[in-house]
Amino acid sequence: MRDITSPTWLYFKGALFLFTGLFASVLLLVESPALLTAFLLAVAIWSFCRLYYFAFYVIEHYIDPGYKFAGLTDFVRYAWRRRKAGRTSEGGARDPG
Repeated sequence: MRDITSPTWLYFKGALFLFTGLFASVLLLVESPALLTAFLLAVAIWSFCRLYYFAFYVIEHYIDPGYKFAGLTDFVRYAWRRRKAGRTSEGGARDPG
């Protein structure tokens, strides 16, 4: 499947994400109309937005400028590979010097 390049379709896709998020949030608040539910929903949304920023901006601009992410799956693979590489280098042979 090709990437979407049309600005019209990209805006439409963004609008669908907005609608889906708002619809799910309203349904959740209707199901459990409590101030605590609204607060926790806001914290969860804010936290996921910050994670997204971290995955696509902080990693690319501050940690590993040579790596370009294509999606969250790429970020998970990248983090998993770095974690495994860190483990193997820590458990390797020690330099006697």
